[in-house]
Amino acid sequence: MQESTKYFVVKQKAVPEVLLKVVEAKRLIDSGKVLSVQDAVEQVGISRSSFYKYKDDIFQFHDNAQGTTITLTFQMDDEPGLLSDVLKNIADFGANILTIHQSIPINGVASLSLSVQVLPTTGNISSMIEAMEAQKGVHNVKILAKE
Repeated sequence: MQESTKYFVVKQKAVPEVLLKVVEAKRLIDSGKVLSVQDAVEQVGISRSSFYKYKDDIFQFHDNAQGTTITLTFQMDDEPGLLSDVLKNIADFGANILTIHQSIPINGVASLSLSVQVLPTTGNISSMIEAMEAQKGVHNVKILAKE
């Protein structure tokens, strides 16, 4: 029986340190700052076997997002101008808004669903989401899907 591949999107704080170090080692190799895998793993403090075990299974989200559509969900306060601020944030990062759906607010909180197209000129998606989460009145931002 063949096991199917499943993907998960998790925040950096939930990722084990060894996996973060694999990402850093891959970045060092790709940038040409080191001459070998051995140099990269020594610099980040992991074994070569850990690097080879995980190297094909982890990557930074924004590295592979260009040309895709990301669906986000939000919980946000029902305040005049807040939706406009969220949309401006997306525009500032150079992403293209495809769809917007906001529910009728209940107890002063609305649910929002956005589909965003990531373009070659779009900035760092992780930074965009962090900026949206930091906005006053936004309770949370979650990635529902990436196509």
